[in-house]
Amino acid sequence: MQTATDTELINFNGWTLRVRPSRSSNPRLLVMIHGWTGDENSMWVFTRGLSPDYWIVASRAPHTAEPIGYSWRPLQPGTWGMPSLEQLYPAAEGLIRLMDEYTASVKVEAPTFDVMGFSQGGAMVNVLGMLFPQRIHKMGVLAGFVPSGLDEHIAKKSLAGKNVFVAHGTKDEMVTVERARASMQLLEQAGANIIYCEDEVGHKLSKDCLRALEAYLSSPSGRG
Repeated sequence: MQTATDTELINFNGWTLRVRPSRSSNPRLLVMIHGWTGDENSMWVFTRGLSPDYWIVASRAPHTAEPIGYSWRPLQPGTWGMPSLEQLYPAAEGLIRLMDEYTASVKVEAPTFDVMGFSQGGAMVNVLGMLFPQRIHKMGVLAGFVPSGLDEHIAKKSLAGKNVFVAHGTKDEMVTVERARASMQLLEQAGANIIYCEDEVGHKLSKDCLRALEAYLSSPSGRG
């Protein structure tokens, strides 16, 4: 499992990042996006079986959440789980810009990169994939959903040719499995090929789905 000694906490251009540099001469960038009330430390539990060739970056979201942590959109009480494209777009655009500036500073080539996110972070993954398909390679959507406002990008088949990994729990009460299944239909309408893992858990990732995520990220084609 990833530990604090494996990573470094940095402040970069106004963002707080936890980073695991790679020793590879040609690393692949993986960006991890935490959920509502999470922070730059939340996603490392998912990295245990990932390739050391990955250069991994986890950013703290720009907005505070209640009662703790951070959010990818401004605080709107009572609507935590239902952000729209309009609300998430500034943070999504900011993340793309951040990755360009950060990778340039550490001399990592990342014209495309992989992303995975949990819950609200999964919604961010879907936004990034549809708005910036030329920049995003693999997409891991964990207990997430497709936010409203992406109809135009879905109609344009923005995800054509992409293999997208989706994992969800049938007992999830925060983002229901019904919403996850409806979101997968939207991803397929956008042209994506879905690799789906469903398990009898709540708002978390099961051990079997974690192994499936690791297989997906390790596969050159992203088919798992």
